[in-house]
Amino acid sequence: MDLENQRRVKEFADEFGPENVVVVVGASEGEAAGLAAETVEAGDPTFAGPLTGVQLGLACYHICEPQMKEEVDADVYEDQVGMMEMVLDVDDIVEEMTSIRDEFCKYCG
Repeated sequence: MDLENQRRVKEFADEFGPENVVVVVGASEGEAAGLAAETVEAGDPTFAGPLTGVQLGLACYHICEPQMKEEVDADVYEDQVGMMEMVLDVDDIVEEMTSIRDEFCKYCG
C-alpha cells in the first residue's frame, strides 16, 4: 500500500472512527492483498509510511471474497470484477486475508 493511501486511510479512521471504516483491496495475489491488510490492521510492516507503528485494526477485505461479493450488485460485480476473478487464485487470497484478519482485526464481526 503506497504512502498516499496509508495517509488517506489514517485520515478516514481518525475522522469517522476505525470501527466505521472498511478497506477493500483488489490486489492480484494473496501475498500483496495480505500486505495491504496487515498495513491497515497492524501497521506498516515496511516502517516507511504514515501507518508505521499505528495499529488501526481496520476491517479489510478483498473484493473477491464472498463477504464483499454479496455486498455488490451482481451486474456491477460481473462488469467490474468478473473477468479479474476468473484469473485470480481466489482461494489463496481468501486464505491470506482471513489469516490476517484473524490475527490483527479489531473491528471484524
